[in-house]
Amino acid sequence: MKSYDAVIIGGGAGLKIARPAADLGFKVAVIEEANLGGTCLNRGCIPSKMLIHPADVLQQMRENDLYDIHIDGKVCIDTKKLVSYVSKTVDEESQSIYPAYEKHKNIDLYSSRARFVDEYTLQVGNEIIKGKKIFIAAGVRPNIPNLEGIEGTPYMTSTELLRLEKLPKSIIILGAGYIACELGHYLDAMGVKVHFILRSKFMRTLDDTIQDHFQKIFKKRFNITNMSPEKVKYHENQFTVEGEGKSVKAEALLVAAGVTPNSDLLDLKKTGLKVDERGFISVNKHLETEKKNIFAFGDIIGRCLFRHSANFEGEYLLKEQFESPSSKQSISYPPVPYGVFTWPQIGGVGKIERELTDEGREYIVGLNAYQHSAMGMALRKNEGLVKLLFDAKTRKLLGGHVIGEQATTMCHMIIAYINMQATLEDMLKTIYIHPALPEIIRNAARKAKAQL
Repeated sequence: MKSYDAVIIGGGAGLKIARPAADLGFKVAVIEEANLGGTCLNRGCIPSKMLIHPADVLQQMRENDLYDIHIDGKVCIDTKKLVSYVSKTVDEESQSIYPAYEKHKNIDLYSSRARFVDEYTLQVGNEIIKGKKIFIAAGVRPNIPNLEGIEGTPYMTSTELLRLEKLPKSIIILGAGYIACELGHYLDAMGVKVHFILRSKFMRTLDDTIQDHFQKIFKKRFNITNMSPEKVKYHENQFTVEGEGKSVKAEALLVAAGVTPNSDLLDLKKTGLKVDERGFISVNKHLETEKKNIFAFGDIIGRCLFRHSANFEGEYLLKEQFESPSSKQSISYPPVPYGVFTWPQIGGVGKIERELTDEGREYIVGLNAYQHSAMGMALRKNEGLVKLLFDAKTRKLLGGHVIGEQATTMCHMIIAYINMQATLEDMLKTIYIHPALPEIIRNAARKAKAQL
């Protein structure tokens, strides 16, 4: 039986600990049954954005009439070549990670699923290994709703869709979150007839103003049926989804109804580790589970389902457990930003207005539309806005949210201000490039100033 200073379950954000700890002289085991790089590289952030960017180009071409540009002839895209290129690039990137781990004298790489035998012992394939410290970063997988008839049908999740070289003519999407909206945009831009089944609203966790603005824009592009799905049928190469007396038909079905943590695949009952009602592993302010020296981080703890937050947690654990083990500092998150790569894009950070209302906090809002700016005039669009939230007493920036052109890039200015604990006055004394999109952020700050 091999024994290690650190056993890391998960080859995504888990790699934030693995090689740096090994470089410090610790003996490390990395367990990953799929390709190294995790969900983000192999079946999430990176391949989806490589497909969404061409979709953005196509969507922009659809709107060229705004600029008095007229394209004669048919616009075609070689989907097979595009998807093949993306898959090949992602696979090569994943494979490029292996040599540094395979050659490292302090790292053993296990390409199998991990299952706990007891608190600090794991079965990996046919081997049994032990770890002085165990780090669980096993992530999540697509959630499949318990619908009558869905089992056994050729439905897709994001994993399959991102490698689909021949797209269907029509598709039903179950889901209304980030993944559903991003992939819906991609498919529609590629010419697929997309039909959403919606229980209530798209992306319900967003600030209400941003959410309402997005719904107004997004709904213009798609067929949408409001219902709670109950049954799935697949007959003669066609899907039918039924619920509440309604039915929708299409050639394909994409299930993008959230995620479920991979904790159920690890035999956690052998360890006594606690999970919540959804299966996310419970951790304390040091990312430690109920068992000393067993830690969990990333998507599997359900705090922030982003690769950037998982990386932050991994870097914290590396410092606390290997680089400076005597510091004993609790993890302290800065405001965690989010981005949604739909059309229009959405990006933001910090508080939303609903939270401030629930907290009973006095605040002021600065709201400015894209069109009320110099670059907004150049864009010729009557959509897109910036929303800023300030503490009414201290005037400190509490949150900022952007929807529109380059929103995920625009919001980085807001991220920097929040991390600097900037005030309204700090934002207003900044010189902004004229005429550039960030002037919309300045204009929103001016709108807030006018309320004082």
